[in-house]
Amino acid sequence: MQTLYITHPACHLHEMGNWHPECPERLDAINDQFLASGIEGLLQPCRAREATDADLLRVHSAEHINYLKKHVPLKGYFEIDPDTYMNPHTLQAALAAAGAGLTAVDEIMSQQAQNAFCAVRPPGHHARPNQAMGFCFFNNIGVTVAYALEKFKLGKVAIIDFDVHHGNGTAEMFANDPRVLMCGFYQNLIFPNVHTENKSENMLNIPVEAYATGDVVRKLVSDHWLPRLQAFEPEFIFVSAGFDAHREDDLAQLGLVENDYAWITEQLVAQAEKSAQGRIVSFLEGGYNLSALGRSAVAHVKALAKL
Repeated sequence: MQTLYITHPACHLHEMGNWHPECPERLDAINDQFLASGIEGLLQPCRAREATDADLLRVHSAEHINYLKKHVPLKGYFEIDPDTYMNPHTLQAALAAAGAGLTAVDEIMSQQAQNAFCAVRPPGHHARPNQAMGFCFFNNIGVTVAYALEKFKLGKVAIIDFDVHHGNGTAEMFANDPRVLMCGFYQNLIFPNVHTENKSENMLNIPVEAYATGDVVRKLVSDHWLPRLQAFEPEFIFVSAGFDAHREDDLAQLGLVENDYAWITEQLVAQAEKSAQGRIVSFLEGGYNLSALGRSAVAHVKALAKL
């Protein structure tokens, strides 16, 4: 079975100004590197469906959904916060980004594919139940996990977040849910600057200090994530794949490279094969140096697809 490559045209139309690092060119950079590496033709392309209100309401409030619908601008931008803006296409893009994971889960659970990479934007892991923030409008991975748990009656799923920023919205949605184990790392004391002390037993989000390199993260994964994953035995693995911990990315100060993303992904694939029938859905989150983003996404997806 193949690896799905899921996206939607609307994801390219959302933009927040030519100064903004979360830009449509991010998807172009990934597409260009997929072409250059030769892996594009080895993936199964798929168009995301748009999430419905019922899909969103599993993790978001009606007030939040209605607020975003109400403030779609006819032209220009509507400011959610100083980092997060809506243009006339943002709502459709956000619905497609949230729906990509639903499409992936349905295809994988019907054994039409082994795993999936959702090349979508806006990203999602900062979106809280009642708040858009940090470039995120709907929590794409949260919407998908809630859907998979309800529709397919899964007993245990894992969320992995290797974005350089803490996935605060995702953690808020699933804290203390015994069906979910969340493992993440993030650079300490940067946005959203919400330090988690892992008060919830099912949350293993570990801060690392600025300028940490790949060997530090690999040890963290080996010593902390993998034992918890092995003991938990998830039936499905969901990944917030942010590539902004790369050493060339200026929005943070960690020192990962492409081989580190490939290694992390290989560990997740191995665990998925043991307990989850190989089932993984990965979502694009951060990554703002275009060259590093494209190369890292190739490394991640090659590991997913075992290429």
